[in-house]
Amino acid sequence: MKASLLLLLACTAVLAVGARADTPEEPKALVQKVQELAQKAMAVARDAFTRVRESEMAQLARQWLADNAELAKQRLGWLKEQLGELRKKTPAK
Repeated sequence: MKASLLLLLACTAVLAVGARADTPEEPKALVQKVQELAQKAMAVARDAFTRVRESEMAQLARQWLADNAELAKQRLGWLKEQLGELRKKTPAK
C-alpha cells in the first residue's frame, strides 16, 4: 500500500514537471493543468485500490468456501439423514 502511494506521488510530480514545461510563463494555466493531472492520477489510484480491494475480497471468499466445503458436505449429509428418518415416520397415504 505504501509503495502505491509513493508511486502516486512520483507520478504526480512527473506530471507537474511536464505541465510546467508546457506552460512556463502562465502560472494560472500551470496550476489548472497540475490540478487536472493530479485529479487524473487520483482517479487512476482509486481505480487501482478498488481492484485490489475487490481482489482481496474474492480471495477471502474463495478461502472461506475452501475452508467450509467439508463442513457444508457434513451438514448436507446430516440433513439427508434427517429427511430420510422423517419420511420413515410419516405414514404413507
